[in-house]
Amino acid sequence: MNPSTNPKPIDDIGLWLAGFTQPTVLVELAALAICVALAWSFSWALRNALRMQEDKSSVLFGRRLIDGVMFPLALLLLGYIARAIVTKFLPLAAFKVAIPVLVSLVVIRVGVKVLQAAFTTAPWVRALERTISWVAWLAMVLWVSGLLPVVLAELDDITWKIGASTLSLRTLLEGAITAGAVMILALWVSSAIESRLLRKATGGDLSMRKAVSNATRALLLFVGLIIALSAVGIDLTALSVFSGAIGVGVGFGLQKLASNYVSGFVILAERRLRIGDNVKVDSFEGRILDINTRYSVIRSPAGRESIVPNELMVINRVENLSGALTRVWQTSVVSVAYDSDVDLVSRLLLEAVSAQADALKDPAPQASLSAFGADGLEFTVGYWINSGDGAEQLKLKSLINLQILRSLQQHGIDIPSPQRVVHIKEMPPLEGPKDSAVHQAG
Repeated sequence: MNPSTNPKPIDDIGLWLAGFTQPTVLVELAALAICVALAWSFSWALRNALRMQEDKSSVLFGRRLIDGVMFPLALLLLGYIARAIVTKFLPLAAFKVAIPVLVSLVVIRVGVKVLQAAFTTAPWVRALERTISWVAWLAMVLWVSGLLPVVLAELDDITWKIGASTLSLRTLLEGAITAGAVMILALWVSSAIESRLLRKATGGDLSMRKAVSNATRALLLFVGLIIALSAVGIDLTALSVFSGAIGVGVGFGLQKLASNYVSGFVILAERRLRIGDNVKVDSFEGRILDINTRYSVIRSPAGRESIVPNELMVINRVENLSGALTRVWQTSVVSVAYDSDVDLVSRLLLEAVSAQADALKDPAPQASLSAFGADGLEFTVGYWINSGDGAEQLKLKSLINLQILRSLQQHGIDIPSPQRVVHIKEMPPLEGPKDSAVHQAG
């Protein structure tokens, strides 16, 4: 670098600092204040027009109005308009700082909010958010200080040759930034589509929309990856050389991973297993909470969650306890003494079921003498309920059993305890030992 170029950034900083001592800077600050008020009013009006609620996962508006992307983006656009107007009448000082700051703020908000919406639970998102913030603020400082062109020129001088191509560090950094912007844009679009598709969706409709959402995200990320590789300067035709090796790698090392992804799309497309169904997989029973591209989340009635690879849901036997029906048949068995009034017992059992609002009246419950037990007459009462989780089913069954017990006790119907008859065979008399010595002595 030529030493004669060193004083230029320093001179620019001196002129910029001197501009802050001029009375005209108050006009710029007033214009910025007006821009802030207009940006806030526009964002508030737009959120009310779209009927958007305060949502932390919202990219445009966030939990609070100033947390989203819309407010700094509107402020940046208004700032450019105000700068174009003010520069016709006054020398600029405050706007030379405000515009770079607003650009950095928009970049940080877009990157952070999109990552939070796309990867809500990923542990590495926080570190990536800090990286975006540090890079954006560092670029802003270099921009304001006038050192950015100098740094870019230095990076352009650092080059190396790869085959017939010559790459510079500046080209790689610019390509990486462009690739990151393209990928964030792809994630933003896919997150917006997923949020729109999954809104107010339930049951089978939810599963189908989840399949479309996953396919859309995969397609957008693939297109974004292709564009990102082209932006970095990688010749995509050169990737054909490695296609055979990649195919072998997928066939062996990534076989299970690819199988789980394909199985996830198959499950969602066939709709035999849907989000909200009660299933039993590999002796684990619970409700399907989510079906992702690689795994499904199943929660048991006890609150335990199981992460089940989608491949197991396809190749193994899975019991869908919900099935195509929205109702579940449930029974209770009770034993009474043999001298009990059969008709009275049947009526009491039906009354105990009918007393519970969660037990369906249509189809009607049924009570029958199901067996002649060893200890008494066995009655079975069956009823339909709307499919719910295991805790709700167990609670309803307990309430019905308690009502049956009270009714039988009030009417003096005996619930016999288990009885067993033990037959003892007569034992033969024990023969005493022959004591020849005693007889001889006598």
